[in-house]
Amino acid sequence: MDAKKIDALWHHLYSLVVVDATGSYTAAAVRLGLTKGAVSQRISELERASGISLVHRTTRSMQLTEAGKTLVDSVRGSFEHIERSFAGVRDLAETPGGVLRITAPVALGRQQIAPRLAAFFREYPQVHIELELSDRFVPLAQEGFDLAIRHSSSAPETYVAWTLCNTRTVMVASAGYLRQRGTPSSPEDLEKHDCLYYFRRGETPSWSFESRRGAKTRLSVALSGPFAANNSEALRAAALDGLGIALIPDFSASADLAAGALVQVLPQWQAVGGFGNTLFAVRPYSPYLPRNVRIFVDFLREQFRDGFSPTPR
Repeated sequence: MDAKKIDALWHHLYSLVVVDATGSYTAAAVRLGLTKGAVSQRISELERASGISLVHRTTRSMQLTEAGKTLVDSVRGSFEHIERSFAGVRDLAETPGGVLRITAPVALGRQQIAPRLAAFFREYPQVHIELELSDRFVPLAQEGFDLAIRHSSSAPETYVAWTLCNTRTVMVASAGYLRQRGTPSSPEDLEKHDCLYYFRRGETPSWSFESRRGAKTRLSVALSGPFAANNSEALRAAALDGLGIALIPDFSASADLAAGALVQVLPQWQAVGGFGNTLFAVRPYSPYLPRNVRIFVDFLREQFRDGFSPTPR
């Protein structure tokens, strides 16, 4: 086999590995920077060269044949080794650079991650960040992300996780609403108020609380109110407009509480089960940690060292 054909087969083999990792030609094309047709052509050429079908295609799905799985399993480790070796050499460069792909929840990304990026770019101007904001839990390896920021009560077991800071859920309202409707003195009083709550399909609206004083007393309160949403920014905006009392993460409320635009309600009670209590940076396990990931995680840990300050460092 001549050198050109061997060179082409290397590209085609890697394309097959990416197709297997991403689960579709479309996702593989995005990750490889190719068209879907180009990926399909590479796999077809690889099948012709090997003389056997490697991918089983239907109108609705695709999956590797036994021969395709055997081939991918035999070469995946080699490509991963090449990738780690090249990344290690690249990291020897004096100035960090390249693209860092990150995903984060919408509200957290808008309110706490994006405002801090200017400080990061001043220190590392050669690093380029692609920040995708989504509230769905995306599979990082399949979709080509280097890092995810997660607001959760526990880190995913199959990922490497760095704790950035602790978080808590706070109950807030505008001063105008409280003047008009009164300030609750206990969780039971919330039944008489307009409550702005996070909408979760199939769940009966309720909030649960534990007393911060003395014995751990837990109470649950049924909710009613004019507005529910599956986004803390929307709930925060409704609270600022005086529509009711909202339960939101502290990262959404910190700036408005500091400015006096929102007032904390029932501070002697801690809401439980509403949102996560820890902010994590996570990535799939790998024996090699890219330098860009390492410096960005270190940057975030410093930024959130004291929690969610009203203004970024």
